[in-house]
Amino acid sequence: MNTPKKEIYIKLFEDSDAEALCELEVRNKHFFKEYSIQREEEFYTLASQQRLINTWEENAKNDIDYHFGIFLSTNDSLIGSVNLYQVRREPVFNAIVGYVLDQEQNGKGYMTEAVKQLVDFAFNTIHLHRLEAGVMPHNIGSIRVLEKAGFQKEGIARSNVKINGEWKDHQILAIINPND
Repeated sequence: MNTPKKEIYIKLFEDSDAEALCELEVRNKHFFKEYSIQREEEFYTLASQQRLINTWEENAKNDIDYHFGIFLSTNDSLIGSVNLYQVRREPVFNAIVGYVLDQEQNGKGYMTEAVKQLVDFAFNTIHLHRLEAGVMPHNIGSIRVLEKAGFQKEGIARSNVKINGEWKDHQILAIINPND
């Protein structure tokens, strides 16, 4: 029986991904701004992205957080990122999920697949118990991504993330490791 080839794959960022990551961030600067923390202009430079990747590599070695690029299987091009933030061990064994996807790639199911691959890594490789994500309530597409990946709504966290100078509410969704 042939299993269909996945359209995307995720892998931890490496130094060689810095240029593609910089291009992704610059290309989507205004699109990501609506959902992300405020960025200084220096963020959008190759040197800044190289420093970030170096920090992420160290953080993964130290089990602090994990930053994955999302790549198209057909041509290995970078189309987004999916990440585990604030990994905590005893007694909670949890992390926060975050992600971005190139605006031109929205609506193709890539982020749902990337989140599923991230969940698999979190539960089966680094053995976390719970993953949590926060999404602005009006971002219905992102909520659907998480629900399709098995996350369930838990409630609204009021005024919990400062985005573009304003405190924003977030819908909290979570998934529990079924093996625990």
